[in-house]
Amino acid sequence: MIRDITIGQYYPAKSPIHRMDPRTKLFGTLIFIISVFLFHSVAGYAVATLFLAGMIIISQVPVKFIFKGLKAIFMILMITMVFNILLTPGEVLWKIGIFKITREGISMAVRMAIRLVYLVIGSSLMTLTTTPNQLTDGLERLLRPLNKLHVPIHEIAMMMSIALRFIPILTEELDKIMKAQMSRGVDFESGNILERGKKLIPVLVPLFIAAIRRASDLAMAMDARCYNGGEGKTRLHPLIYEKRDYIAYGIMLLYVVIMIFCSFIL
Repeated sequence: MIRDITIGQYYPAKSPIHRMDPRTKLFGTLIFIISVFLFHSVAGYAVATLFLAGMIIISQVPVKFIFKGLKAIFMILMITMVFNILLTPGEVLWKIGIFKITREGISMAVRMAIRLVYLVIGSSLMTLTTTPNQLTDGLERLLRPLNKLHVPIHEIAMMMSIALRFIPILTEELDKIMKAQMSRGVDFESGNILERGKKLIPVLVPLFIAAIRRASDLAMAMDARCYNGGEGKTRLHPLIYEKRDYIAYGIMLLYVVIMIFCSFIL
C-alpha cells in the first residue's frame, strides 16, 4: 500500500496536459474539486465523471497507475461512509440497536465517497502531469498579488513543492524500513490494534530520523548555493500562456456552464 500513493509523483509523457502551463492545471484542478463539492446532482456527477475520464485519456497516464492511489484512502473512505450511513438523520430504512440506517444517510455516504475519490484522482492527475518545479512556479505566479500584502508567496510555494517532493521519497523510505523489519520476523498484519501500534514504533522512529536528516541535508545544500528566497530570482523557462492553455480555459468554462445547467435546470 505504501507504493500505491500517487500524489506527489510525476509520470513523464508527451501529452497536451503535460505541456500545459502549470497555472492552467492548478486552476483547472481547483475548479473541478469545487464543482464536485458544490454540484451534487446525479447529472452533475455524470458530467464530472465524463470530464475526469476525458482528462485521464488525454494525459496518457495509465488508468491503473491513477486508480491504485485510491488504495491509500480505502480505510478513510470506509469510515466516512459508515459514519454518514449511521449518524445522518432522516427516513429510517433499517434499525440496528441504537444505530439507524436512513435513506438520507446512504445518499450522503455515496456523495462523500464520490467526492473523496474524485478529489484524490483529480489531485493525483495534476501532480502526475506536472513536475514539482513547475508546480512551484505556477503557484507562485497565481498568488503573486498577495505580495502587496507582504505575504511570503515564494517561500510558501517552495515549502509546498518540497512537501510534494518528499512524499514519494518518504514512502519509499518507509517501505524499505518495513521490509527490513519484516525480514527480522516482525508481522505487521497480526494482533489487535494496540499490538499493531507497538510494532509500528520501530518503523516510525527511524522514519522520522531519516526525514529530519534529509531535511537537514536539503537546508545545507540550499544554504551552500546561497538561496535567499524569491528576491531577484530568474527562471530558465518563464511561464507563458499558449494556445492550448486558452483552449483549456474555454473547456473549463464550458464544463462549469454544463454543471450549472445540470444541477439547477435538469
